[in-house]
Amino acid sequence: MQLADGIRRLGFRKWYERELLKSHAHLALTFFCTVALLGAFEAAAQFRGLHDQVLNAAAIVGSGAIGVWALRRYLYLLMHAETVAKQADCPQCGVYARFKLVEGGVEGAGVLVRCRDCSHQWSIED
Repeated sequence: MQLADGIRRLGFRKWYERELLKSHAHLALTFFCTVALLGAFEAAAQFRGLHDQVLNAAAIVGSGAIGVWALRRYLYLLMHAETVAKQADCPQCGVYARFKLVEGGVEGAGVLVRCRDCSHQWSIED
């Protein structure tokens, strides 16, 4: 019920803004992991001893794993926010993001909203 709770607590526009900010924070983490990965490969190219090579291998694996996770999380959050935003237009009067939450659905089932201008109800799928 993250969508329903977020809309109820913050309103749609602030929820959408926060989802985009969270997703772009994950993109920044992906960038930092890429820089760390390149640095770890550079350090691994200079052989100094077995202990250093194990440490470099751990840095490569850790940076790669965190980077892949962050990239997947970025894409998920961005696509989720965009999918919900495309449904925020009132089908009857066409006004964007001016609705009130009527009923929060079960997780993954969406929410029922009512337009503040024309009182039309529609469902936003999560």
